[in-house]
Amino acid sequence: MAGISSTLYNSIFKRTSTFALACVGAALFFERTFDLGSELLFEKVNEGKLWKHIKHNYEK
Repeated sequence: MAGISSTLYNSIFKRTSTFALACVGAALFFERTFDLGSELLFEKVNEGKLWKHIKHNYEK
């Protein structure tokens, strides 16, 4: 465990610039993942009610 923590400290937490970059990268990754997950959940809950699901009923 000491090897992992020292490697993590030396590569990310030692300098403020790399720590800030890691925070920004993690925030972007979390935001994108959360957005895709909530979009998937919304479409699953509203399946058959959204326009893209019923559009074929109204097109000629």
